[in-house]
Amino acid sequence: MRALKYLALAGLLGAAVSVQAAPVTYKLDPSHTNVIFGWNHLGFSNPSGFAALGEGTLVFDEKDPAKSSIDVTLPITGFDTHVAKLNDEFQTAEFFDAGKFPAATFKSTSVQSLGGGNFKVTGDLTVHGVTKPLVLNAHLNKVGVHPMAKVQAIAFDATGTLNRSDFGVKAYVPYVSDEIKLQITTEAEVAK
Repeated sequence: MRALKYLALAGLLGAAVSVQAAPVTYKLDPSHTNVIFGWNHLGFSNPSGFAALGEGTLVFDEKDPAKSSIDVTLPITGFDTHVAKLNDEFQTAEFFDAGKFPAATFKSTSVQSLGGGNFKVTGDLTVHGVTKPLVLNAHLNKVGVHPMAKVQAIAFDATGTLNRSDFGVKAYVPYVSDEIKLQITTEAEVAK
């Protein structure tokens, strides 16, 4: 009888490990996802803004990270610099032309494990109707059962840089920096 219990326990543990080894699909949580973009203003200050998440899906394969992927949509109307006049200006054709191009998207093309929970995520960023490659340096913060939601969850931080002129957003370059720094933090959960 005792051997049967151990055999059953071993089977359950084996099943749990095999479930964890498969790719897991997560939905990004907009209330715990921040995309912060920063720039230099005339050499004087380094303001930042926030891009609200529209929707996002993360597939993570813990055993084989190269099989992982991310797909994110950021509505241009969700860009917030905490300056109402600048928020309005960002919607115009001089900047993002939100009427014509209502969203920015990022779709990964490769995920490379660098060890120690660090990853190089390469993908296609589309802004203002232009698609260019973007590399993000990502760090896995945690993966496991979320103590409040009681579902499988995952969290990453990532950084990257881009030149906005590459996407046709050239207003005031070089006085307002072309280089935009990205800082991202996200939590995601398996759909209930």
